[in-house]
Order: sequence, then C-alpha cells, then structure tokens
Amino acid sequence: MSRGANQKLKLYYLAKILMEQTDEDHGLTMPQIIKELDKYEISAERKSVYSDFDALEDVLGLEVICEQSGRQHYYHVSGRIFELAELKLLVDAIQSSKFITLKKSRELISKLESFCSNHEAKELQRQVFVQNRIKTMNESIYYSVDAINSAISHNHKVSFRYFKWNVKKEMEFRHDGEIYTISPWALSWDDENYYMIGYDSEAEKIKHYRVDKMMNINETEEKREGRKLFQSFDLASYAKKSFGMFSGEEELVKLQVDNDMAGVIIDRFGLDVTFLPKNKTTSYVQVSVAVSDAFIGWIVGLGGGVKIAGPASVVKRAKALAKKFV
Repeated sequence: MSRGANQKLKLYYLAKILMEQTDEDHGLTMPQIIKELDKYEISAERKSVYSDFDALEDVLGLEVICEQSGRQHYYHVSGRIFELAELKLLVDAIQSSKFITLKKSRELISKLESFCSNHEAKELQRQVFVQNRIKTMNESIYYSVDAINSAISHNHKVSFRYFKWNVKKEMEFRHDGEIYTISPWALSWDDENYYMIGYDSEAEKIKHYRVDKMMNINETEEKREGRKLFQSFDLASYAKKSFGMFSGEEELVKLQVDNDMAGVIIDRFGLDVTFLPKNKTTSYVQVSVAVSDAFIGWIVGLGGGVKIAGPASVVKRAKALAKKFV
C-alpha cells in the first residue's frame, strides 16, 4: 500500500500504537510517536498529531493524557475497558477452571492481552502457570456449551451420551451408551466444573450433568418439560445444597459448631443461617442440604470443629461411612 493510501488510516494506526505501547506507567514522546507512525509509512507533524488526539477522543472515546517528566512530555492512553487488576482476575479464573483445556486457556489469555499494553501483557504472562494444572481433556466443551445455550434459547430438549473415565484412562459410556434426552434449563459453574441443570422427564426430577463428560450433544425438536419446577428454581440455592454437585435427598440437618468455625459455615451457607448458642464455645445451626457422602466428607474434613447433631438417620449414615475407612 502506498504512503498516501496509508495516510488515510492514520487515526487507526495512531490508536494502535498508543493502545499497544502506552499505559499509565509507560508513555511515548512526540518524536517517538512520529517515528512509530513512519514505520507504517505515515508522515506526521507535531501539530497534526495534537489534532489527531482530539479526534481519537471524539470518534473513539480514547483519551490521551500528557505528563511531563523533566523536560520531556510523555503521552499515554487513559481509561481502558479493563483495568490490569481486572484482567489478572480473569486470568486467575481461566487458570483455575478445570473445564477449560490447556490449549484454550492459552488462547483466552492471549486474547485478554489485547485489552492492555505490551508492558502490562508481560505481567499477565508472569501469572500463567497452567502447565501442571488438572485440565479437562474434552476440547469440544465449547461447542457443547453453545449447543446447550441454543437449546435453552429455542425451548428444546438436548440428546447426548454420558461417559466416565476408567482405570485404563479410556472413555466409558454410562448405561452402555444409552442416549440421554433432557430438558436443559440452566448452566452452572460449580467446584471448577461446568454443569447443565435439566429436567429428566422419565425420572420426573431435576438432575445435573458435567458438560465436559457429555458427548454427541444434539438439539432436538422436542419442547422442554419441567417449566413449573424451574419457575421457582433457585440455582444458587441448588448449588449451595449440593456438595460437589453430588445428588442426595434434601434434608434439614442440625450441626454442632465450634464458635470459631462460624466463618466456615457462613462461607458455605451464607448469612441467612442462624446460630443458637449451646454454651459459651459452641452453637447449633440448621441447614438444608442434599445429604451425600460428599457432604459427610466435608464435615469430616473440618477436623471435629463441626459435628452432625441430627437427624438420627444422617448421624447413622455418617457413622456407617466412617467405618469403611477404619
């Protein structure tokens, strides 16, 4: 492209240079900006660049700040879409997500870098430690999520096959490869995994499925069922009651809690719980949970600071489970 043709793209390249090379801690002098524009075969003078700064703010909402250091004046962009701290949070979320593969993690983090300067991108790269994290091996999860969202949008059921890993590290389909047909109503991210929450018409109940273990997902032409159940469905409450998303009968469980463990209970069940004093150091609290081995395991993992006080059936189940490990 000729120099004259590139001149028409001056604003674009000026914005590109400033976005990539400047931030609140790194600026460019006017001679440096003119030199960078020349690399794109664009000629510029100091006065015209000042006018271009105004145009960038008027057209793109891109504010250019001038700061003086000694005798030099440095120019940098201000007010990016994401602050660096926000980008770091997003990188941390991507890294900690088991359902995002190693390959996709790198791709997403690379895309996030485009929202900051080259200097800030180096700080994001220093946070990338995904190599040894446990990551899903199902690269098709992104297409699965799209298919589920499409079905929800169109009010259709989805069909799929569900698998588990065996000791040979092979996919083993559940129920001999039977096709599941479920009405999807929501997607939930819990315990670093993605789950589809749906209604099983045959069982007449709400169930959940790990998306990375769903294969051959297809949107059917059948209309979804279970609408009445989901009209009053609280996804946050469902996830709070289901430990590790393991299914179980929902029960009101009484816990005996050492007072210094109150924060653990609040972190798990929220501020709605009520603590009833037993003595100066211990309280009782009642919580609604889907009772499962995972729930009992969570109690055991708290090291005696929290104990199951009732009902008797749950206490009995906990004692029976404990015997299996002795």
